[in-house]
Amino acid sequence: MLRKMAEKDRKKLKRKIHIRKRVSGSAERPRMTVYKSNRSLSVQIIDDDMGTTLASASTLEKDLRNIKATVAGGGQLGEIMGKRLLEKNIKTVVFDRSGYLYHGVVKAIADGARKAGVQF
Repeated sequence: MLRKMAEKDRKKLKRKIHIRKRVSGSAERPRMTVYKSNRSLSVQIIDDDMGTTLASASTLEKDLRNIKATVAGGGQLGEIMGKRLLEKNIKTVVFDRSGYLYHGVVKAIADGARKAGVQF
């Protein structure tokens, strides 16, 4: 599987596997995972013990389609996700950057959630 991938994708997959060995979500402290593409952003809150998604936010949702996949848009999406978490009484999460570098949009999502009141 790793042989036919581009070098960039291979490095991302290795980072993702390395992160997931250590990061796991529970009911008390679920995992906040990020997905980004050129057109959209997505954030999920996952309880790995039960295998369920507790909350999610995506720029593909009807209400959030005007948010772009930029640093400013990532900050907005992070704040929205933070508000949804606080509504569900979740105050602390474990951040899973999914192999992406903690820079730019990924950092903006984390900062937006922190701004809303979620602790990492």
